[in-house]
Amino acid sequence: MLLIRETFYCKPGKVRPMVDKFKTMGKVMERLNMGKPRIYTDLSTDRYWTLVVEFEVNSMGDFEKAMSDPATAKEFEVVMKDYHEYVDSGRREIYRVEA
Repeated sequence: MLLIRETFYCKPGKVRPMVDKFKTMGKVMERLNMGKPRIYTDLSTDRYWTLVVEFEVNSMGDFEKAMSDPATAKEFEVVMKDYHEYVDSGRREIYRVEA
C-alpha cells in the first residue's frame, strides 16, 4: 500500500476554491473505486495557504494506470480546470505504508 500526498501552496484567498475542487475530485475517485481522499488545510506550516490531499493506492502500477487512463484523465481535467490560477507551486510525496 502506498500513500500519495499532494501539497499545494495556494495563492492568497484561493485555498477554498481548491478545497471545493478536491471535494468534487473525491467523489470522482470514490466512484472509480480509487478510495476517498483526505483533504487538509493549514493551521500552522512553513507557508500560508497550504492545502494537502492524501490518498492511498495499492501500487505504483495502480496509480500510473489511473493517471494514464484517458477517460479518468478527462474527468480529472474537467474537475481541475484552471486550478493553476489558484496555485503558486506544489509537490508530490509517495510513501510506503508500513503499519
